[in-house]
Amino acid sequence: MKKRHQVLLVLSILSVITFLDRIAISTAGERITKDLGLSTVQWGWILGIFTLSYGIFEIPTGLLGDKNGAKKILIRVVLWWSFFTVLTGFSVSFTMLLIVRFLFGMGEAGAYPNTSIALSKWFPAYERGQAQAIIWTASRLGAGLTPLLVIPIQQNYGWQMSFYVLGVMGILWVIFWKYWFQEDPETGTGISEKERSEILANRQLAGHSEGIPLRKLLNNKNLWFLMMMYFCYASGAYFFQGWLPKYLQQGRNISEEQLKFVTSIPFLLAAAGCFFGGILSDFFVKKYGKKWGRRIAPMIGLGLSGIFVIASALTKNDTIAIILLSIGMMFMDVTAPVSWAVAMDIGGKRSGSVSGAMNTAGLAGAYLSTISFGYLATNYGYNFPVLLLGIIVIIGAFLWLKIDAEEVLISKG
Repeated sequence: MKKRHQVLLVLSILSVITFLDRIAISTAGERITKDLGLSTVQWGWILGIFTLSYGIFEIPTGLLGDKNGAKKILIRVVLWWSFFTVLTGFSVSFTMLLIVRFLFGMGEAGAYPNTSIALSKWFPAYERGQAQAIIWTASRLGAGLTPLLVIPIQQNYGWQMSFYVLGVMGILWVIFWKYWFQEDPETGTGISEKERSEILANRQLAGHSEGIPLRKLLNNKNLWFLMMMYFCYASGAYFFQGWLPKYLQQGRNISEEQLKFVTSIPFLLAAAGCFFGGILSDFFVKKYGKKWGRRIAPMIGLGLSGIFVIASALTKNDTIAIILLSIGMMFMDVTAPVSWAVAMDIGGKRSGSVSGAMNTAGLAGAYLSTISFGYLATNYGYNFPVLLLGIIVIIGAFLWLKIDAEEVLISKG
């Protein structure tokens, strides 16, 4: 196996762990709310506070990764969030859980921007879409595995035990990463000279500026359209990551035993969407160039996703609704790897900052949609906010027409 593929494998395992930790709380939602006596609105705040802190610290940790390298920052990130994953299991009140989840989000911020930094150094530009496809496929597999792993633990040992187990998994990954990973193939060992030359000749990092101030970075129109698109995408994606189990139990009367399998299906289909999204994007780039090559797959994917999500909200048949939601998530997640590949395309040596800014915008959308979902569901029923999210996702599809992956960030002084 080539060295860069080994790097991708280790980062993919981290992506699985990231989503196991992230989705575990929504899977345990019904048990936690009953145990701690939380209302639907309070549960919305528990889910939303993670996205708030995650979004606030996303750009700073991306900037730190650009400056200090992905190795050091990922060690800090994973150790921090693993500690607060364990503390989640010790929470005994709404206030304590709210604080712990805020700190959990603070720690996890920067995981994917710093993954992008590592990939930008270790992969040729023409393999970025495929590499991101594997990372995001792994994340959805982690999310899909969560109910299958977490619900049995919760049923036999209580919801708290699942967080203790997941926290230890992150710590074990850090130990391996610290002693195995090397920051750059240019000075790394265990890599053939042929592979090293291939990577260094095709990374396309030299045409980007390392010294673009944050102010100039955020004045770039191309970046703003990327951020607005990701705001729309993440608003929809975080419904599945946060509210789906609660929606199915309260809005569709699905039992906990059924939930174990039903909530896995959308994420397993989403894994396929992530995988083929990245593959198709790289194929279209070779055929049509970066500008349209990066647009086609996610634009079609988000458009179809919005249609399926809206249709799911309008049907009264629970089985059909679950099928439509699952297909909707599959098409929605075609966007994930392409978005991060575009952040790498236009960011270059500042890919951590660019992807951090993009994900911050996405997390702003996730925060607003997650918090508002609880209020809307309480006052208008569970299907109404799902309908609105479908509309937002369709808006995101049209925003791809304004995103140009060929427009790189270059400082003009």
